[in-house]
Amino acid sequence: MPATNQLRLAIGLPLRNEAVLDDLLRQICDPASPNFRHFLTPEQFTEQFGPTAADYQKVIAFAQANGLTVTDTHGNRLLLDVSGSVADIQNAFQLKLRVYQHPTENRKFFSPDAEPSVDVSLPVADISGLNNYSLPHPKIVRRNVSMVAANATPKFGSGPSGTLIGADFRTAYASGTALNGAGQMVGLVQFDGFYSNDIVAYENLAGLSGVPLQTVLLDGYNGVPTTGANSGNVEVSLDIEMAVSMAPGLSKVVVFEAGPNGNPNDVLNAMAASNQVKQLSSSWGWSGGPSTTTDNIFKTMAAQGQSFFNASGDSDAFTTGSGSANGVDNPSLGNAPSSSPYITQVGGTTLATGSGGDYGSETVWNWGGGIGSSGGISSYYSIPSWQANISMAGNGGSASFRNIPDVALTADNCYVAYANGSRETVGGTSCAAPLWAGFMALVNQQAAAGGQPPAGFINPAIYAIAQGGNYTSCFHDITAGDNTWSGSPNNFSAVSGYDLCTGLGTPNGQNLINALAGSVDPLVITPSTGFAASGTFGGPFSASGGNFFLTNSGAASLDWSLTGVPSWLDYSSSGGTLAPGGSATVAFSLDASAANLAVGNYSASVIFSNIASGVVQNRQFTLQVADPLAVFPTNGFASSGIPGGTFNAISKNYSLTNLGSAPLAWAVTGLPSWLNVSPASGTLPAFGSVAVAVSLNSTGVNLPAGVYAANVTFLDLADGVARNVPATLSSGQSLVQNGGFETGDFTGWALAGKSAAGYNFVDGGSKISPFDGDFSAVLGEYHSTATLSQTLATIPKQRYLLTFWLEDTYVPKGGAKQFAASWNGKNVLNHSYASAFGWIKLTFTVTATKTSTVLQFKERNDPWYFGLDDVSVTPVPVPTLQAAVNPNGTFKFTWNALPDVAYQIQYKTNLMQADWINLGETFNARANSLSATNAAVTDPQRFYRVVIPDQTPAE
Repeated sequence: MPATNQLRLAIGLPLRNEAVLDDLLRQICDPASPNFRHFLTPEQFTEQFGPTAADYQKVIAFAQANGLTVTDTHGNRLLLDVSGSVADIQNAFQLKLRVYQHPTENRKFFSPDAEPSVDVSLPVADISGLNNYSLPHPKIVRRNVSMVAANATPKFGSGPSGTLIGADFRTAYASGTALNGAGQMVGLVQFDGFYSNDIVAYENLAGLSGVPLQTVLLDGYNGVPTTGANSGNVEVSLDIEMAVSMAPGLSKVVVFEAGPNGNPNDVLNAMAASNQVKQLSSSWGWSGGPSTTTDNIFKTMAAQGQSFFNASGDSDAFTTGSGSANGVDNPSLGNAPSSSPYITQVGGTTLATGSGGDYGSETVWNWGGGIGSSGGISSYYSIPSWQANISMAGNGGSASFRNIPDVALTADNCYVAYANGSRETVGGTSCAAPLWAGFMALVNQQAAAGGQPPAGFINPAIYAIAQGGNYTSCFHDITAGDNTWSGSPNNFSAVSGYDLCTGLGTPNGQNLINALAGSVDPLVITPSTGFAASGTFGGPFSASGGNFFLTNSGAASLDWSLTGVPSWLDYSSSGGTLAPGGSATVAFSLDASAANLAVGNYSASVIFSNIASGVVQNRQFTLQVADPLAVFPTNGFASSGIPGGTFNAISKNYSLTNLGSAPLAWAVTGLPSWLNVSPASGTLPAFGSVAVAVSLNSTGVNLPAGVYAANVTFLDLADGVARNVPATLSSGQSLVQNGGFETGDFTGWALAGKSAAGYNFVDGGSKISPFDGDFSAVLGEYHSTATLSQTLATIPKQRYLLTFWLEDTYVPKGGAKQFAASWNGKNVLNHSYASAFGWIKLTFTVTATKTSTVLQFKERNDPWYFGLDDVSVTPVPVPTLQAAVNPNGTFKFTWNALPDVAYQIQYKTNLMQADWINLGETFNARANSLSATNAAVTDPQRFYRVVIPDQTPAE
């Protein structure tokens, strides 16, 4: 890509206190929690969970130091918008931007040749804007003649040619309610503009009074709609028209527009900042797959009480499996964010209305040819807790990963006015998502009228409803149709309850509004929490049960039901009727089957439902079944040394304890040949303990050089539960972690200096070509010194060979250049370089005096950079005589050697002499054995030895 081209990027920063935030989000959605719907303001969220001001400034400084211009900052500090030349971006993020011909579109696209890389200390989560393979695209489908012929659509709407328009949606899905969204706003994600006269024309035709529109322009977009075949103007108009059709009394529709090349995270974060807009919708997809920053913005919305609805897609069923070409998480297909578990995913239906325009029936929207309601299984996100209690046995869903969609609404036969006078019939889940946002405005209008907070992220609530007795009164359960296609001929079909075509179904008017609005329900249940029990396999457990007290605080009788009770809980009643002021007690206790549960953690959300109002209340019950065999410590055995020599760890003791009340038989299995264990088996009495020693044996000491790994398994013979502790043996291997910097960063190393491109970083060749592999360290501290160090586990008195490769190809015209290497604080090298040099190998034989030794490099390079690569510290074996011969009066010695180590032959004629005499110069080994000769010896006797000169500086 031309180096002078300019790009706009959005740098995402990570959240703080994520575990606390995740727990808070759970509490916010839990009716039993005192924090239920106690939402945060944007300021409160930033204070508790946003990046710190110091971290934000650090990223700003990094951008500016690398020639990038800060174009926008964000109040929650989750994003920093920058622009810069391709050259500066490549240098800042250690990559190359290249241009490719698009495989399916008549255009070229740009993309980096590697993942962006920054110093590990820089608080960056991800960077968007580094490729434009898949531009933001609308999830809308125009209907052509062949589609109509093959897949006729019921035309029972009041619009032209029987299309659905205006009040048709309210009549079908919100019949009888006077709610119209008054006092509420809907926010829409858009990457194109709209013509206001199209919206006015639609409202006039539909008999709507008109809703004020506000445009928020982002990423330098001017708001002028694009034209041509790829214009997204039809999507923008459709979204506005669908939202005002469902909620014609909205105080405002806010259109967040970033233009065809806009950055999705900029749009989403602007929506989060506009916290007064409580219902948000997106009918667009974009490339990149799951994004940490996108999910963090969605978490922000959930914490602030905003509901976000996303069109699931229009390509029928997503195929599953690792690397699936049509998988929902495939980063190149532009499906993002259709699998995110932090928002509500919306599928599509085909609606047939009744004679009066009211709800008649629905099927899954599927026009054939791979056009229909998208649904499927994420390969990235695990199944959320609120979806885990839904049975996936009969619908093709997963019990381990996120399933989509969550809900649905009509996605067929929708009338749209767009393009400054055009009119068309369209389909797509892009119709359904803004309709759901409009429906949510009705919910929150009722909540506000009752003095209640908004509903916020509704997924935990709607899945709780699905498990309660009022599911069919709150949702239209879609059981007809499928979203199969040629690439997925068997998945998926609509079934009773949840399915991967339409989720839980479509809204059933006032019943669902009542259930979600959060009004005070007359069914009062205490306590507000469930109970937690724990114990060992077979019992006993710490808690056996508890009572819940139900009271009717209303003026009319109410019916209640209890669902979602797991098999390991017993309960005294599953439902009943409470008179006004009446009460009942439901007793819970652990079932006898709990003692037979396998070791693991069990949880269940038990649901109390007021059948009349549709309001559900959850109580969480947990059971932890632990294995009675406890092993301490849990970390493994690790030893390193040289073949036949000394190792830094010989043995390790483990304590085995029986936490149960019955005797426990145990055994050690999986033991490698290089370890011994004592004892290897036994029986522990109740609450008894035993010490078990794992030790290195002679086989391990004499293994050839290499790294050996195994698991030592402590096995409970009664239930078969195994406790694995790793065991590793490193024989004759380098002690340095990431010595070749092939992780692409300074993993394993500690850098004290400027950690940014332009100073000290790991590079793939933009500044210095690595000596070996794909990466090397590039060290160029300016006007001061920096250090790069690593602490090694060593054996006292053991010799080690320190080697590394060094390079500096720049001839200085001024400025200092100095490089030093030290072993345990003492320099083995300290040199000021005045000339350039290519890669050179430096070797030093050093001795350890402690069980841990610091290897450190200190450097300063004002005019350019040092290259450092392939750093190694290897144990040196003791020289052992392999052969000694004396042909014709010439002695020849052969001994084992380590390449790059210097050896010296010494002799005495009498062992009583004080000093040994050097025989010639030192020998530098180039192989694993070395020989020396001593010719024409006239002494009556000589004693010889091989020594390794020590290059360690004196302490």
